Amino acid sequence: MATKQWSLDPSHSEVQFKVKHMMISTVTGEFKQFDVTLNTEGNDFTTAKATFSAPLNAITTKNEQRDNHLKSADFFDAENHPNVTFESESVSKKNDDEYELKGQLTIRGNSRPVTLKVENNGVMKDPWGNTRTGFEISGKISRKDFGLTYNAALETGGVVVGDEVRLLANVELVQQD
Repeated sequence: MATKQWSLDPSHSEVQFKVKHMMISTVTGEFKQFDVTLNTEGNDFTTAKATFSAPLNAITTKNEQRDNHLKSADFFDAENHPNVTFESESVSKKNDDEYELKGQLTIRGNSRPVTLKVENNGVMKDPWGNTRTGFEISGKISRKDFGLTYNAALETGGVVVGDEVRLLANVELVQQD
């Protein structure tokens, strides 16, 4: 079976992260820029080799002061570690449209294994003859596992920034000829 290459359609894709603030609310961040590549044997997504890369300077939480703090050495240290990356290692099918994706996530020079839940929304031809597929991806990581340990204690107990980070992505890919 022939290897298929899929490339990102950035105008129909998004990558977000969510983390607790002061234990009472959730802040959402997103990457304004990122790239995803996918190679498969035919349309068999269990054979997928996926990569993700995003420049940390492309982070936005819709608050410039917070964004600059996230890019600083207190958090991502974007000057010395300019990108976050992911490389897949295995994909297993859970049912007709759900998969488990395992791979190495690298943040701030720290690589750790992660497992992500992936839902495939199908494969179809668009009105211009291109073959497209879409995925919803989710997972959770501990930011401390990646060296993101900055925090401040609250007078009433708890901390300013939660440890658990939820990862959410919706990506649309176009098959390349």
